[in-house]
This record gives sequence, structure tokens and C-alpha cells, in this order.
Amino acid sequence: MKRVSDPGFRVSLQQRRAANPFTEGSRELFDLAGQGRIDTFFLGGAQIDGSGAINLVRAEGRRFPGSFGSAFMYPMVPGTILFREEHSRRTLVPKVEFVSARGTPRALLTGKALFSWQKEKKRFQLESFHPGEDAKSIADVTGFDYDVSPGLKETPPPGDEELSLLRGPVAKQVAPDYPDFARRVWGNTLAA
Repeated sequence: MKRVSDPGFRVSLQQRRAANPFTEGSRELFDLAGQGRIDTFFLGGAQIDGSGAINLVRAEGRRFPGSFGSAFMYPMVPGTILFREEHSRRTLVPKVEFVSARGTPRALLTGKALFSWQKEKKRFQLESFHPGEDAKSIADVTGFDYDVSPGLKETPPPGDEELSLLRGPVAKQVAPDYPDFARRVWGNTLAA
């Protein structure tokens, strides 16, 4: 896996042309994934279920933009991390209404907790809860069953090295396409 400081490290934002380094569009991205040259892929969904399936097409009668290449990327990239800021029974469901993609995630990160994926059991395990939460508050708002880590704890804050990477190389690559986000998150720490 590449470190952020490696010359080959790149944050690629597929929905933004300026941040998409691929001259032939998604074909290059899919080729790289098929060759095993993508280390980490972040994938969100309108719904995520306990089997790791995601829904990017429709939920609760609403239609979404669609799944694009997620059905290919998810099973091809071994470091897929599912994410969803909203952590509720509406978004983390027993079974998605429509399966857009299914794969083997590395983890699921929400606005309230971090879950790891247990390959043998094919289910999530709660690893940590974010500040202000606890095991019960997570259980109350999660729609699927999961295991609880024996070492369950509060999610630790990022360390100096992580903060330096986020405020440096990552911020530089994200800021041109998301200037409002960059100002809100990094403010004056954003390097020019």
C-alpha cells in the first residue's frame, strides 16, 4: 500500500474532471483496478447492509444517480472502505432495497462509529465509537446485526503523523476541487 508521502500517491475524485487524472475516463481506472494497482477505494451508498451490500440506485421511493462502476470496483479493490456520514436505521439497514454492488470491505466508517469486516463470518464488527457515543447508542441506530470487538473503545483522535498527512498532501490534492470543504476543515492550516 502506498503511503501518502510516496510519489505515486494520488487522491482521485471521479466525479470532478479536474481531480480525475485519467485521460480516457473511467476505462483507465477500471484497468488499474483489474491489474490490482489501486490500494484503497472509498465507496458510499444510500443504504449499506450487514452483508456489505450497498444501494446507490433507489431507496424509500427515491431514485439516485446510480452505481456507475461500483459493481466492478468494489470486488476488485481489496482495500475498499465503505462510508456513510449518516448513521441511522434508514441508511444502515438489514437488507438493501436494491443491490448496486457487493464485495468484501475492509471497514465501514460512519459519523458515529468504525466497523471492521470479518471475512470468516462475513459480517461487521464494531471496533470503536466516536466521541459522544457508546455501545448502546450505536446499537440503537444500526439496522443490521453485528459483532462487538472485545477491545471496544472510543475512536482515538488522529495522531500528529495522520494530521500532518491530512493537512499537507491530502489537503493539497482535495482543496482545488472542494475549496469550501477545505476552508471549513483545514482553514488557515491549508498549505498553498
